[in-house]
Amino acid sequence: SSAKLKYLEYRRCGDSMPIEENVSNYPRPPLIELVNGNVSVRIADEIIAEDNRYVRVCETFHPPTIYINPKAFIHGSLKQISGRVSFCEWKGTAEYWSLSKADGSDSRSRAGWSYPRPTERFSLLKDWISLYPRLVDACILEGEHVSPQPGSFYGGWITSWTIGPFKGDINHPELI
Repeated sequence: SSAKLKYLEYRRCGDSMPIEENVSNYPRPPLIELVNGNVSVRIADEIIAEDNRYVRVCETFHPPTIYINPKAFIHGSLKQISGRVSFCEWKGTAEYWSLSKADGSDSRSRAGWSYPRPTERFSLLKDWISLYPRLVDACILEGEHVSPQPGSFYGGWITSWTIGPFKGDINHPELI
């Protein structure tokens, strides 16, 4: 069976911002959904990825982790890295990517990851790329520049409509 998906077209309010979401209400195991919405990533002065849809994974006390179709990245901006992998109890084994400008300059080692063989529940993630917002110059989601999830371990994307506290925040050690 394929992953259970919820296709979401964000409800808009006021100036086109999605409705607020409190991450304490996100489920465990995480929700996965394909979203029809805008996402882009920039390194220096170059947009290295841009698309009108993305996958988000929403897990309790984490801001959403955003995954982008690898076809949305400009040629030359993705380079798979061999070596150390990591394991997620929900999604499986992750492999890592360096991100750069199209000409290979301004490289960001291990800035992205993907699941080439995800678990069945998360099969939608197969080969899609997520990245750490703190390791690139800008991640823009639904027209808003995101902030990185606190700490160096997690890769969540914080927006004005994402309400914490978040795992990784030293002011909330109960969540670490």
